[in-house]
Amino acid sequence: MDIATFTQILEIAFEKKVSDIHFEVDNPPIFRARGHLIHSKLSNLTNRDTKFVASTVMEQHGRQLPEDLKEFDTSYTLANVGRFRVSIFRQRGNIGLVMRVIPHRIGTFEELNLPPVLGNIVTAPNGLVLVCGPTGNGKSTTLASMIRHINDNFNYNVVTIEDPIEFIFHARKSCIIQREVGIDTESFAGALKAAMRMDPDVIMVGEMRDLETIDSCIKAAETGHLVLSTLHTHNAASTINRIVGYFPTQVQENVRHRLAEILVATVSLRLVRGKSGETVLPALEVMTATSTIKACIRDGHLDEVEQYIEKGRDEYHMQTLDQHLIQLVRQDVISLDEAKRISRSTDLERKLIYY
Repeated sequence: MDIATFTQILEIAFEKKVSDIHFEVDNPPIFRARGHLIHSKLSNLTNRDTKFVASTVMEQHGRQLPEDLKEFDTSYTLANVGRFRVSIFRQRGNIGLVMRVIPHRIGTFEELNLPPVLGNIVTAPNGLVLVCGPTGNGKSTTLASMIRHINDNFNYNVVTIEDPIEFIFHARKSCIIQREVGIDTESFAGALKAAMRMDPDVIMVGEMRDLETIDSCIKAAETGHLVLSTLHTHNAASTINRIVGYFPTQVQENVRHRLAEILVATVSLRLVRGKSGETVLPALEVMTATSTIKACIRDGHLDEVEQYIEKGRDEYHMQTLDQHLIQLVRQDVISLDEAKRISRSTDLERKLIYY
């Protein structure tokens, strides 16, 4: 591996609209495209090759590759081509990397097949908005599109705290301050405290990873700011359970009450394969915190949330994941088998008949 080959691999990733590139010892570079892993025709990588790639990435930030590195997240920019989010890790004693391709351009809701209701959600003057889903299912892209909508339409001061910075925002109507953990600040929690002195209207936290960050996000929402963040959860109920579960048992009831007061919405994503097999698109659960849902959160009746989401489709533009999957099947966008693969329900076919 040399710099010319490495650069060519990254250029191909952008040209072929690849989502991820894997560099692992004893395998050739592997691309993920439209949800499928594709082995390149290059030679298998050695430990020296992956160390070279990792060192090249680290050197862009003025750092050396530590001999005792276990895992490290960063970014990489290829001049005149684009940016990558990079996860460097050790496996079986060897260095490996996964590089996520960050598109040149931040898409609009329409371009990304996201529902227009997201535009209404980010008009909330304050509160907490959470974008949820498994790794690699479009949380960062959706969050970036929401920030773009704010930037295009509102005169706000937006502070983002990310690890690493992914999409680069250019100020339009809004002013946008982007801070990277490890370079511009020591931690999410520390940056959140500092953000309160930066005259923010909107604070975007790349991920709520620990108790201190979660508590800081809730406090920022309670003090009159709109806070956007992500969690690795499947739906609204699991998101609320995850947040509450971070806190000691004796304060969990109080946390539910705090969440009920400040939660604006949760948006839960899964990427599904289009019927042609050539495209992927998002399937979403969208929950907005109506007075009824707030009561469910306060009282701990999270098993009732899904039915209220289902009933609130027409009035509040909410939807369950199954409702959206059924819509996509009826529109002939995805197959029934793909919908069943994604759905967590055992009776999706019955719903398809009766809804």
